[in-house]
Amino acid sequence: MSNSLTRNSLTNTRTGTEAEPRPISGQIVVFAVVGVINTGTYYGLYLLLLPHLPYMAAHLVASGLSMIGSFFLNTRFTYRTKPTWRKFLLFPLTNATSFVVTTAGVYVIVDILHAGSRFAPLLASMVAIPATFVVSRTIMLPKGRQN
Repeated sequence: MSNSLTRNSLTNTRTGTEAEPRPISGQIVVFAVVGVINTGTYYGLYLLLLPHLPYMAAHLVASGLSMIGSFFLNTRFTYRTKPTWRKFLLFPLTNATSFVVTTAGVYVIVDILHAGSRFAPLLASMVAIPATFVVSRTIMLPKGRQN
């Protein structure tokens, strides 16, 4: 997350300012693509961990690891902003909405509906994605860059 790693690709070299953010429609599209990548990463980790851990522990570990990847993909591609320690430390707050909705959904699907643990995270994450976009955009872009 050092400035030298992000300066050339995210900074306008003529003015020294950050690259312009994508229009909101572009952010939504890129956010969706990043979301698909992140969901695949999460689900792959979940399936790898499921034989070794209870389903909720597998969910928690996979969520934490995929959250880190999501931060870097979203700062770079969705919002075209520099990854900073401040944003990195706040990013879990942006994922809190997704985490709570997904965790509650997994619990409902597995323990209440008895639908099985294999596809529960995928179904639950579909509900969480729109809420996560709104919250992450608020954290990642200062108010002046959200238009």
